[in-house]
Amino acid sequence: MTDNALPADEQTFSEVRDGMRVDWDVPIPMDDGLVLRADVYRPDDAGRYPVLLSYGPYAKGLAFQEGYPSAWNRMAEEHPDVVAGSTNMYQNWEVCDPEKWVPDGYVCLRIDARGCGRSPGYIDHFSPRETQDLYDSIEWAAVQPWSDGKIGLSGVSYYAMNQWSVASRQPPHLVAMIPWEGAAEWYRDSTHHGGMVSTFWDNWYDMQVKTVQHGLGTRGSTNPNTGELTSGPHTLSEEELAANRCAFGDDIVAHPFDDQYHADRSPVWDKVVVPFLSSANWGGQGLHPRGNFEAYTRSASPERWLEVHGIEHWTEYYTDYGVRLQKRFFGHFLKGEDTGWDSQPRVLLQVRHVDRFVERAEEDWPIPRTDWQSLHLHTDGELRASPCSREGTLSYEATGDGLTFLTEPTTEELEITGPLAAKLFVSSSTADADLFVVFRVFDPDGDEVTFMGAIDPHTPIAQGWLRASHRKLDPELSLPWRPYHTHLEADHQPLEPGEVYELDIEIWPTCIVVPPGYRIGFSVRGRDYEYGGDTSGLMLSNFKNELRGCGPFLHNDPRDRPPEIFENKVTLHFGPESPNYVLVPVIPPA
Repeated sequence: MTDNALPADEQTFSEVRDGMRVDWDVPIPMDDGLVLRADVYRPDDAGRYPVLLSYGPYAKGLAFQEGYPSAWNRMAEEHPDVVAGSTNMYQNWEVCDPEKWVPDGYVCLRIDARGCGRSPGYIDHFSPRETQDLYDSIEWAAVQPWSDGKIGLSGVSYYAMNQWSVASRQPPHLVAMIPWEGAAEWYRDSTHHGGMVSTFWDNWYDMQVKTVQHGLGTRGSTNPNTGELTSGPHTLSEEELAANRCAFGDDIVAHPFDDQYHADRSPVWDKVVVPFLSSANWGGQGLHPRGNFEAYTRSASPERWLEVHGIEHWTEYYTDYGVRLQKRFFGHFLKGEDTGWDSQPRVLLQVRHVDRFVERAEEDWPIPRTDWQSLHLHTDGELRASPCSREGTLSYEATGDGLTFLTEPTTEELEITGPLAAKLFVSSSTADADLFVVFRVFDPDGDEVTFMGAIDPHTPIAQGWLRASHRKLDPELSLPWRPYHTHLEADHQPLEPGEVYELDIEIWPTCIVVPPGYRIGFSVRGRDYEYGGDTSGLMLSNFKNELRGCGPFLHNDPRDRPPEIFENKVTLHFGPESPNYVLVPVIPPA
């Protein structure tokens, strides 16, 4: 049973609440005849206003507080500015609070993605069909009686990721967008880190999408504002629900290389020309920040800005800091207001210290004055500025903790901000090897410095990944500080056991000001990083796994990492012809 063409008057109604006119379950027709459902929050008058649009799978009727209680409670307790000035009755996961935007003369439009919440249809995340739905929604919103025709895209994570793809299609009425922590390249950022499958998406699908799939009906939640069922008026069987969605995790595993499946779900950078503010998180290793940085450096938009912050990946979007920044950007581009954006620095960084963040403007990314320095791995376990001249080897079992190399204690404050890269010369006891590299900092007592990351409370400074058989580089896109691997099936190169191979490993951008007396560490492992301290009981309500350092971004699917290949012995080879090092972006003092 489906309800693809429910009459509009069965569900749509309008009312005034908390100073806003709210139109519930507004129908939006797609080009294939399917009707999506949306909620419209707008000023209660006959005016026309710019529209902030979000399109995603999390169910517009599911209250943030109910669907994501652990995230909400932490944010509300630690950042009281988030909940101040709002009834918080319309808070929804990772989209803007209309009570903080509608009074300023904006329309907030929330659309349930195809197959999710109140919208019927077949779920196929980030597919060309979904991108077309977002395109159609933008153009529909532009001609509504409450719209002035200027559309901005706003939202975190999923609501940011799809902005890159739809911008590649250049919808005529898309004027500006803020992809707040949004991955971009479906393969490199999201599904395969260095060629390894991330198990995040399969688990995310179970926890955050299937739980609000259209057709759950009475088995789902209820919208606290309308009393309507969050996931549609009909209750479908498990078999019917399964038939209305892709096998998301299986689909990802079935595409181990960067093929058309991934290209269809990725932006075309030279077609992204709309003005945007790309907002990244230093602690977002495993999903979003790479896309935000790549967008800034590779898109064709002449009007692009980069902002980078820390803490949980949803929080700063809602804080006064985040809302003020967004309003200055959208006020300039959507309303033509003098918000001071004309003088906004191209890059705004919340520079990370061990105990605080310090705001600083920069003119570009990577920071132009960067002093690129190589820290060389030595057979005695040290990291030094000088290359290792002694020939030798060090080995580790992939199931163990790997090898860690340390510098001498720093003698003065040292800032490291930017992308990193490693060069390693390795051999394997099997036909492949997965390299997990971790850039770390240790205090004078030898305790590791970690941070509240986008998800995990014990996130290390930086991480990178590479499957050795995916070592082929793209010579046109590779940079010294950002090696770019093709990840094509035609370039797949299995290893000859015992043979030595040169690997260039991308390490995602980071920022840390290292105090005097601290040590820099660099680890090479055969499995995911794990924090050495106590992580027992660290969970979030929307994830399956305990948070042990990498959050939900793990690489432990046996279909992708069969033990007979990846529970192997890996050897690092040293000598004048084998310079193992990590390239570090050192920022000179101002």
